[in-house]
Amino acid sequence: MTSRFTVLFSAACFSLAMGAPALAADAPENWPTQPIKFVVPFPPGGPTDLMARLISEPLAKKLGTNVVVENRAGASGNIGSATVAQAKPDGYTILLAASGNMSVNQTLFKNLQYDPIKDFASIIQISRFPLVLEVKSSTPIKSVQEYIDHAKAKPGEVTFGSAGNGSPQHLGGELFKKVTGAPIQHVPYKGAGPALTDMMGGHIFSMFDILGSSMQYIARGDFRPLAVTTAKRSQQLPDVPTMQEAGVDGFDYYAWHGIVTTAGTPEAIIKKYNTALNEIFADPEFAARWEGIGSEVVGGSPEQFDQLVRSEAERLGELVRSLGVQLD
Repeated sequence: MTSRFTVLFSAACFSLAMGAPALAADAPENWPTQPIKFVVPFPPGGPTDLMARLISEPLAKKLGTNVVVENRAGASGNIGSATVAQAKPDGYTILLAASGNMSVNQTLFKNLQYDPIKDFASIIQISRFPLVLEVKSSTPIKSVQEYIDHAKAKPGEVTFGSAGNGSPQHLGGELFKKVTGAPIQHVPYKGAGPALTDMMGGHIFSMFDILGSSMQYIARGDFRPLAVTTAKRSQQLPDVPTMQEAGVDGFDYYAWHGIVTTAGTPEAIIKKYNTALNEIFADPEFAARWEGIGSEVVGGSPEQFDQLVRSEAERLGELVRSLGVQLD
């Protein structure tokens, strides 16, 4: 009996010892041990893609592994978002979250394949972007009031492009239309890049674009900014008035972004991400680069970002419902 017990005990100890390295490799304290996939649910070239690529290099250095940006565009961000919602909750797949795919699409789409609140774990808010109402510099329009007057004088002529239904550009324009009564017409695109290209070509009249993606066009004189949509002026365009200063009372609208991962990911891994990203944003050199794309430097805790996602789902959901817009 003793001999048999000794053999069985030794075999059990050997099995545990052999399995220990594998268990340790998956433990949060040893994470990460493999590359991280950073899913951007929008096409290359837009502000979300730019943000992910700016963050990926310093994040890789902080965590000691590769961070690979993967664009999974389609359905206003739903395809890439669903991919991360269904991923293994081990922290190796993260999502560039935006106000659209996190706080608008659950109201906009009838059959969403993910739940923005239940299927993700918040990590951090990374941006707050004003939108800018802009027209081509070749047009005679030089103020918000002239833009409104032109739209009312020629109904249907003044169009505004967006990155897609439910995108910040779309909702910014619809909110402006609702507040001012200007009969402007929405033209959705598959991403901000194609919309900007068509605006350059004169195929659309205007955009309520995220400042970061339009700065290069404004800087070289292609587009004329008429107003920013936030309550305060932008540091990037200090001479451009706010909507309120331009005569549109109570207008305060902005786009925001953050990073989330799959629900059920260990808290220790989320904390590692949050600590690393807050350290990145605290670096003055990185902060200057971030502000250079038109965004405020944000940061903060996972709980703060989670609260933003939930409150914006109520605010933006109400706006979508008031517009009577719903997609399959």
